[in-house]
Amino acid sequence: MITATAVQPHPLTTLMARHGLTAAAYLKRVADRHLALGFGAMAHRKEKATRWTREGVTPERTALLAIASLHGIDVADVDRYGWPGFLLLALDDDRTVLESPWTAAGTVNTLTEVGGPVKDRRGFLIASTSTLAAALAQWITAEPALAIGDRGRRVGAEAAALFDVRLDALRHLDDTVGAGQVYDAVVLELRLVTDLLKNASYNEATGQRLFASAAEASRLAGWCSYDEGRHAAAERHFLVSLRASGSAHDPTLGAVTLAFWANLRYNAGDARGALNLLDGALADHRKISSPRVRAMLHARAARAHSKAGEPLAAWRQVDDAFDAYGKADTPEADLASMYWINHGELHQVAASSALSLGDPKRALENFRAALTHEDPYDTDREVRGAVIYQVRQAEAHLALGDVDAALDLGHQVIDTMGGVDSARTTHTLEELRAQLDGHRHIPAVADFLDYAA
Repeated sequence: MITATAVQPHPLTTLMARHGLTAAAYLKRVADRHLALGFGAMAHRKEKATRWTREGVTPERTALLAIASLHGIDVADVDRYGWPGFLLLALDDDRTVLESPWTAAGTVNTLTEVGGPVKDRRGFLIASTSTLAAALAQWITAEPALAIGDRGRRVGAEAAALFDVRLDALRHLDDTVGAGQVYDAVVLELRLVTDLLKNASYNEATGQRLFASAAEASRLAGWCSYDEGRHAAAERHFLVSLRASGSAHDPTLGAVTLAFWANLRYNAGDARGALNLLDGALADHRKISSPRVRAMLHARAARAHSKAGEPLAAWRQVDDAFDAYGKADTPEADLASMYWINHGELHQVAASSALSLGDPKRALENFRAALTHEDPYDTDREVRGAVIYQVRQAEAHLALGDVDAALDLGHQVIDTMGGVDSARTTHTLEELRAQLDGHRHIPAVADFLDYAA
């Protein structure tokens, strides 16, 4: 649940300030809406706002519904985010990203927006079902960038090539140290490329390469945000990345963004929204130049189907992922950002899908195959992912009643996590601790839980 913190103004205080209302005037509007909704009269003295914002008092249910109605917030979001978290949905921080036209100029506008400070709304998703559908439709028809020849200094292909080198280094740093240290560096790259797009001259080919760099930078920033648990910021970056891929006229790059965005959606409890994104990416798979990207899309679809409890569809997507990967060339001949897609990764996805579908035995078979295949999962390079998969493997052992094996993996997780900054890995370890808590009567389990606290 989202809560106000001591260093931030209460969301209600911010909301009243944005609308230029005193506490008394705002509460009068809430009271009028309360009455209009059939909830009866509501007192609206300004002291009530003080109790809500400074004394930690939660409004009555009908008052919460009146406030939500006043700002066009769904009742489901009132329940999902609680008080005062749902008020953040009424702050219009995302309007530029959501409403700018899908043109090169509109893309630059949104790149400028996400290159600045991002409000921290942990756990929030900013894109509704209709927003996702609209984004896919507009991405398909987005206007590609054209030459710009009448401003600033002229840049050529070498500038875009330098961004490619720097972004590749940041991707590998993210693997090693996690998102916390990498995010700021990625946003700096985003500002640099945005400055060229806004102020330099370039031919059509260079312009599209610069937009491709912007798309990858924003995609990586979105991934870092997601890894830190900042879902609203992640979705802003993913949406801007998708826009930039349209301006770059690069459907493969856009498909990569949709795959990462889908990962966020199904892990945030929206498997159907994830599948809609993936279906959009795969709608014309012939435009996707990278077999590894196609394999990744099918793998993500397998996870989404497994989260939705659809085993036949999930295993069909697993098969499609391996088939697509079978057509891949060497990593050097593929998209640079897809270096991590191999047989081992696909087996890890198959294992995770089996676990979600309640088949721990099949999960363990695939976890073992991920590490023993001649094209194995790289645990040294993919430290953060290795932690997550080790925890899932431990969960599979627990499901089969093998507490000792689960504990062994738990200790491996603690050792592997050292130095990796990732909210996802921390949350995954917490899930394992919660499952082990039921076995606390076993001394070794109790010792581990105390050690891992």
